[in-house]
Amino acid sequence: MTEAQNYQEIPHFTGRNVSIAEIADAMHKDRQFVRVGIQKGYLKFGVAFKSENSTEYSYYCPDKRVWEEIGYFCPEAV
Repeated sequence: MTEAQNYQEIPHFTGRNVSIAEIADAMHKDRQFVRVGIQKGYLKFGVAFKSENSTEYSYYCPDKRVWEEIGYFCPEAV
């Protein structure tokens, strides 16, 4: 008996920082949901950085990690 094999083409990743707005749209969630999820470590596709003397966070969500976690990929910013 032959086993079925599934092949998936892997996109060409560039390390592009996918914006919070773009991710939120892809997930059909609020932007704040995505920000807090990354800050608390629940959403594993990005990291949040906060400078010592700041109250604001900066986010880095590489396109490969976003694709691996939620299946979203867009080669260019929309």
